[in-house]
Amino acid sequence: MAVVTVVIVGIDLLVKQLTVANLEGHEPVKILGGAIYLLCLRNSGAAFSFGTNATFVFPCIAVVVIGVIVWLTRRLASLPWAVSYGLILGGAAGNLGDRLFRAPGFFVGHVVDMISVFNSQGTGFPVFNIADSALTCGVALAVLLEFAGRRRDGSRVTTS
Repeated sequence: MAVVTVVIVGIDLLVKQLTVANLEGHEPVKILGGAIYLLCLRNSGAAFSFGTNATFVFPCIAVVVIGVIVWLTRRLASLPWAVSYGLILGGAAGNLGDRLFRAPGFFVGHVVDMISVFNSQGTGFPVFNIADSALTCGVALAVLLEFAGRRRDGSRVTTS
């Protein structure tokens, strides 16, 4: 879990730094024939810019999520669950870093997003970043593991 978390946070930080250095103030970069555009967008809210006037709430939520994940790992003995938690933890930590250390200030920083799907202006679908992707994939994996009956201790739910 720790390895996945560190890798996600590292990649997220690197991509955000490259985004700010190379894309801020420039036209979006079209890749995959326009299926994806790379741009620099600073988001004070959540998906679809939800909660832009309550930026301080998001770091609080991230701290709670991180605390719950760490608490849940006390008896973790399942590699798939460790990967899921690592993705969620890395995603939450990556965006928390932006909220803490980016402008306009501590605890109200704007998250750097850079991936837009099918639109060079970032409309129609939320613009997202590596941390968002990791968080989404980690939650999806957790849901699949639950449906598959995989327990965090490595055992499986048996049906009689």
